[in-house]
Amino acid sequence: MEHIRLTDASHRLFEKAWALYEQAFPLEERRPLPWQAEVMAHVDYHFELILQNEELVGILLWWGFEDVRFLEHFATAPALRGKGYGSRMLLDFLNRDARPVLLEVEPPESEVNRRRITFYEQTGFCLNQHFYQQPPYHQGQQPLTLLLMSYPNPITAEETATFVRLHHPLIYRTGL
Repeated sequence: MEHIRLTDASHRLFEKAWALYEQAFPLEERRPLPWQAEVMAHVDYHFELILQNEELVGILLWWGFEDVRFLEHFATAPALRGKGYGSRMLLDFLNRDARPVLLEVEPPESEVNRRRITFYEQTGFCLNQHFYQQPPYHQGQQPLTLLLMSYPNPITAEETATFVRLHHPLIYRTGL
C-alpha cells in the first residue's frame, strides 16, 4: 500500500478522502473543512491517504509529536471494510516508529463501540479506564466524554493530563 501525505486540499483524491471522513465520523467528532484546510500545513499534522493501485483504501489523520503520535482519525473505505485492510493499515502505522500512540474511543456502551475497542485491542492497544474530555470541534457543542487507548502500554491519569496540557491547545485550538 502507498502512503501519500497531503499538506493542502488540492490533491485529486482530497474530495474522496474528505467524503470518507464525513461518512466515517459524526459531526461532533470531526473538524470543519476550513479548519482542516488550515491545519493540514502544520508540520506535526499528517493527512495521509492510503492507496492501493491508485485507489483510496483509507485515511490516517494523525499528529506526530516528539513524545507521542496521536491518531486523530482513521477510516477504511466502506467497500473494503471487513477485509483486513484496516488491520494492515494500523499495523503498518504502528510499526513505522517507536513513539507510543494514543487514540480516542467512545465508552463501550454500544455493540459498535465494543467492536471498535476490540479491533484496537487485537492490534495491541490498551483501553485506559480513566475518562477523558475531547474538546468540541464546533462552536456551541459540548465536550465529548471518551476513553483514550494507548499503544503499546497503558497510560496513567497523569500521563493523560500531560497529553491534554501539552497537545490539546494545538489539536483542538483550546489555547486560542
